[in-house]
Amino acid sequence: MASALPPDPSLPTPRSRVDAVRDFFLRTFAGRSLVVGLLLKGATLGAEAALGPIAIIRILSTFGGLCLVVGVVMLLYRLAQSARRRLLWRVRRKLILSYIFIGFVPAILIVTFFVLFGLLLFSNLSSYLIRGSLNDLAEEAAYVARTATLEVEHGAPGTVPTLLQRRMTADSTLYPGISIAIVPLAPGRCAWTGAPTAAPALSVPVAAGPWLHTTAPPFIPPWVTCGGFAGVLAYDAGVRSTSAQDTADVVVRAVALPEQASGFAVVVDIPFSAVVKSRVEASTGLAIFEASLNGQVAPTVAETAVRATGSADAVPTVTGDARRFPWVALLDHINWATGRPEPLTMKIGLSVPAIYEHLSASQASLGGARSFGDQLLFLLFVIAGLFLVIEAGALAMGLALARSITGSVHELFAGTERVRQGDFGHRIPVLANDQLGELADSFNLMTGSIEDLLRQAAEKKRLEEEMRLAREIQMSLLPRGPLLVPGLTVSAMCVPAREVGGDYYDILPLPDGRYGLLIADVSGKGMSAALYMAELKGLILSLSQIHPSPRDLLLNANRLISEHLDSRSFITMTYAVIDPAAATMTYARAGHTPLMFFPRDGDADRRVQILAPDGMVLGLRIDRGERFEALLTESSLHFGAGDLLVLFTDGISEAMNEHSECFGEPRLASLIEEHAHLPFEELRERILREIDAFVGGAPQHDDMTMILLKVDDPAPAADTPVPENKAA
Repeated sequence: MASALPPDPSLPTPRSRVDAVRDFFLRTFAGRSLVVGLLLKGATLGAEAALGPIAIIRILSTFGGLCLVVGVVMLLYRLAQSARRRLLWRVRRKLILSYIFIGFVPAILIVTFFVLFGLLLFSNLSSYLIRGSLNDLAEEAAYVARTATLEVEHGAPGTVPTLLQRRMTADSTLYPGISIAIVPLAPGRCAWTGAPTAAPALSVPVAAGPWLHTTAPPFIPPWVTCGGFAGVLAYDAGVRSTSAQDTADVVVRAVALPEQASGFAVVVDIPFSAVVKSRVEASTGLAIFEASLNGQVAPTVAETAVRATGSADAVPTVTGDARRFPWVALLDHINWATGRPEPLTMKIGLSVPAIYEHLSASQASLGGARSFGDQLLFLLFVIAGLFLVIEAGALAMGLALARSITGSVHELFAGTERVRQGDFGHRIPVLANDQLGELADSFNLMTGSIEDLLRQAAEKKRLEEEMRLAREIQMSLLPRGPLLVPGLTVSAMCVPAREVGGDYYDILPLPDGRYGLLIADVSGKGMSAALYMAELKGLILSLSQIHPSPRDLLLNANRLISEHLDSRSFITMTYAVIDPAAATMTYARAGHTPLMFFPRDGDADRRVQILAPDGMVLGLRIDRGERFEALLTESSLHFGAGDLLVLFTDGISEAMNEHSECFGEPRLASLIEEHAHLPFEELRERILREIDAFVGGAPQHDDMTMILLKVDDPAPAADTPVPENKAA
């Protein structure tokens, strides 16, 4: 059964949570600050309750508070870092957040920017349209005021109230709630150049109309010029709106003065009534609701009379257009007492389609029912729709791509965890035909290769173990311990090129106190050579007890070996019989490297003697052994005290350096001649060091075996015990 997927490493286990909390409070600066702060605050609260407010207690309490603040800040920072690490540990979250911040958020900001830009545009446009409507209404009020001024100026003195009432009645149909008043002017208010008219001189104002919004002004404020005035005024209506602001009555007021010297001025007020608001809505597409004052409006000059209750204006009810949404138009009005403008907020119902229809009504159509602006607007909506569709598609594709990518990454992560746990048989499902799919396929190939490599490594380890055991077995076949021959000092060494080799040497005790000396080299290296070497050992052990002559032993050995040895292999060997009593050595050489003999006695320039009697290698199947027998010769050597004899395999003389140069027999002979006076063991080590120095870093390519014999004393007496052979 497949093992479960590894847990998220960023999520601690319950045990690790406890350890983490303990480590935080005991081993971190933030935790220690919190602990110290809590302890100080608790201790100071208890001390202050028991002892009262003391300066040192307040200082400690302040220090504890600082420790708490520092600890909390650092704790919040650590929590933020931990949250960020946990949130962004998975690649899917990183990709989704990257897409949101790179692709989605900018689109939202762009849409928000254009929406706010459109709202700002239409807000300013709505304020502009309302202001324009009020200005138009003010111009109409100014026209009414000038007309009334002319009528009063040319009328009879006693007919002023009648003239005002007639003018108010004539204009009330168009301007419901219109109010007119004639206000006396202070003498010398305006310096006219013309002759004074016969207009009546007034001492008190004369009013006509309802004047429901306020009382008629008793005089004209000083800030009104002789050229007149036309503008918007606002009065507190005494009603609280839902926004806790005072609602206001909006009125358009115009003041007109006669063109000739006269002592009066005509004031015309047109309230911003429901009828007027309907006219504004019809001309602008805006629904007008209540107005509110942003500041305290100062009372008008000499306004001491109580205002009439009620209002000439009712809040209109907008019907028939559900597309309107509430908005606010920021306007200003004139303070009648001071003449300074003050802010005025007017709630409106904003309908973008209605405003657009009124604005585009003046455009001519291009041969169809739609105008050029309508066609551009339609194109704009098409582009906006495409933008939304593309953005939605991009969001869906981004999430799908993130899921696809992170799904593959998660499979790779799970696969690596399975491999890390040793499950090299796990394979990742290839879900897509893309680069990630190729990566998953490569991962499967890699795990398969690793599994094969592990099998090969296990097999190699098994073979190495077997080779180690084979090497131990082979080395046990060689003589162990010191090689003891009476009257001779013998030293030997064998270094296989591989774990096992084909070189073999031995010293065999023979009857009559003699010893057999053997050195051989099986062709090739490795396990096959080692097997032939083991076979050769058993064969020589048997033949040495039967044939006292080296030549006879080699003839019989060749006969037996050639029957069983592979035709591609052969053996070189030198076999000698040493007679310590007679101080002689009889030997025969079957294709082996020559012997080197260095006599102690002689002239000063004595040389190493190369002993190389004729002989052919063992194991060749060229005939029935006739040629081998014909070529094989046997020689004898008489030695004396101090003489030195060296037997070796071709691994010594043919040791090669990095330039493929052989050490050579002449160099070995020179070493023997130069250092024969050294102690026996030191001579052997000197030869080996010279070979190592010559080879350098080049690998050993053949087995290296060498036997050194040195005559110490004359032949021992006949009663000298025969040493035990240490060979296995």
